[in-house]
Amino acid sequence: MAKKIYVGNMSYDTTESALRELFAAHGEVVSVSVVTDRDTGRPRGFAFVEMATDAAANAAIAALDGQSVDGRTLKVNEARPPASRGGDRPYGGGGGGAGRGAGGGRGGDRRGSSDRGRRNDRSDRGGW
Repeated sequence: MAKKIYVGNMSYDTTESALRELFAAHGEVVSVSVVTDRDTGRPRGFAFVEMATDAAANAAIAALDGQSVDGRTLKVNEARPPASRGGDRPYGGGGGGAGRGAGGGRGGDRRGSSDRGRRNDRSDRGGW
């Protein structure tokens, strides 16, 4: 069964083909994925390599963890499953709520208020 390996502390210059070549010395490489920033497209400094067998993955981890590649000392270990994003929601978010009380205002006649002439009563509080 294939085993996924985390490769961290990579140089931004390390390519997928260079990783594939590096790991192929220890067994069959199924896939290589250098993680990139979604906004800039630049590498984020880590990757995932999938090896064909557990034995090949363990050999690669033992041989490559702590090795210097492109001027950086690699951190190589078995990849952990992604952290849960909470309950049934596939992508987090949601929740929240007002948190500032439930409506209302000062009530009553505000003609005598000291904030007369201001366009918005909340402007000095960062506007919400």
